[in-house]
Amino acid sequence: MELNSIEIYQQAADYIRSKIPKEAVPSIAIICGSGLGGLADTIEGERVTIRYEEIPGFVKSTVEGHAGQLVFGALSGKRVVIMQGRFHSYEGFHQKHVVLPVRVFKLLGVETLIVTNAAGGLNQEFNVGDVMLLNDHVSLPGLVGVNPLVGRNIDEFGARFPAVNDVYSLELRKVAVRAWLDNPYLVNERKLVLREGTYAWIVGPCYETDAECRMLNKMECDVVGMSTVPEAVIAKQCGMKVLAFSLVTDIVKYGYPARALDIVRDERAGKEVAKVKVAETTHEEVLAAAAARALDLQILVKDIVANI
Repeated sequence: MELNSIEIYQQAADYIRSKIPKEAVPSIAIICGSGLGGLADTIEGERVTIRYEEIPGFVKSTVEGHAGQLVFGALSGKRVVIMQGRFHSYEGFHQKHVVLPVRVFKLLGVETLIVTNAAGGLNQEFNVGDVMLLNDHVSLPGLVGVNPLVGRNIDEFGARFPAVNDVYSLELRKVAVRAWLDNPYLVNERKLVLREGTYAWIVGPCYETDAECRMLNKMECDVVGMSTVPEAVIAKQCGMKVLAFSLVTDIVKYGYPARALDIVRDERAGKEVAKVKVAETTHEEVLAAAAARALDLQILVKDIVANI
């Protein structure tokens, strides 16, 4: 499918406009990460749902916890579109498919993009259930060419060489901090802790090795995940304001691999050898952690939207 010209994006936008009333055209788009799609259930009044496979150019999400549809309606009095499930490189999709919805949102008139994700905590001061505002990212795939901007530039969407050092809007981060501080239920009763830091993007789908985690930690990355950065980069190129945050669903337990040389020497010397325990993260663990914070995140996002 040709995604190097504006026509396919325009077809998708035109199709969506034909399915929603004029008053439902959104100004805010929200991309929901693994297990966080329940935000769409909080839409106020009438909603319109469009399956991805119905929309020209869209592909179908294949990941558990991603419903695969757009939901249009009102949230905190603002017109929004909620993306229940996103596309990832590890599903086999080209980067241009991953970010196609963001460009379509731009054509619909969206001015603000809110992106959520589930991520592993590299910062050992973080805890499962914390929420981290992204103020920067390290795009390891992007540094070696896995970047949605590679290829012919579509001038209608922005500059050939966009600056992304300020991709995550300080203005919106301040809105998010105020929304959190002004909600005593989240802070005092639910004990929701808000952090701020750097997100490391990897392609996945395997989780990181100990050595990779140590490297990312030394690079001052606070969490690591498999999404968000491509969408944020394209939104910045398109002139949107971007707010992104990660739900910390596990804390990376990184160390050093067991040394076979030491183990065998100890065995032959008759020494007691402790059984090596390998810490493994599972997608089920991620979904469970997301479910535990789902309602809190819905409240936080609604409060943020109300103040945009």
